[in-house]
Amino acid sequence: MSKDSAVLREVLAGWLALAVASALAWWVTLDQARAMADMPQCDGTMGLSFLPFVGTWTAMMTAMMLPSVAPVAIPWSRSIRRSARGTERVSRLALFAAGYLGAWAALGALAFAAEVATDALVLHAPRTAPWLGSAIYASAGAFQLTRWKDACLRHCRSPVGALAHYSGVRGPWRDLRVGVHHGIWCMGCCAGLMAVLIAVGLMNVPAMVALALVVFLEKTWRYGPALSRVAGVALLGGALLAPFHPGLLPGLAR
Repeated sequence: MSKDSAVLREVLAGWLALAVASALAWWVTLDQARAMADMPQCDGTMGLSFLPFVGTWTAMMTAMMLPSVAPVAIPWSRSIRRSARGTERVSRLALFAAGYLGAWAALGALAFAAEVATDALVLHAPRTAPWLGSAIYASAGAFQLTRWKDACLRHCRSPVGALAHYSGVRGPWRDLRVGVHHGIWCMGCCAGLMAVLIAVGLMNVPAMVALALVVFLEKTWRYGPALSRVAGVALLGGALLAPFHPGLLPGLAR
């Protein structure tokens, strides 16, 4: 087998692994969404306590984010395959995945706090809901147009730059630390888009699919940076409409 064929096989195997993991996470998330659709909507935390909420959030983020992590995850996994064998290879890949998803789980804790605060505000001052929703859309849209967003997106779109940095990481738990580090950059890239889930509802499946598609295209498509700005402008438009169109704020309905 030629070197090019071997590389292509490794890349395809990486994409397949990410696709399978994402599909399983989507299955879990959709099953949870169907179960909650039969229950009255009581609050933004979906009636879940802290740990179940974080678990549900992590499954959602696994479904939504794994395909978009391919530009960095696949080259890093290839570097692991070249330098490790057998159980060491499996454990290193597992540590990288655990670090990446662990970073998103930590964000789930912040999301839980945000939902609790949102519930308290909306329940005690219902008239603020449209304006809170507008503020969420505006903040998300404005973030899409910032230099911070651009910097995070460049990191997520540049496997060469990321690998050059990560190749210098040494010491224990190397792959776990690399996974956490990349997860933090990924969160920085997607923070604005994920905030929209507070306004539209965490288990809003069409919104999740749309946001996952935007995230994927931002990181993998040639015109991803331009799409990021288009999404920002669209969210700013949503901020203007939200106070007058409750349909844009299903996640704030109580």
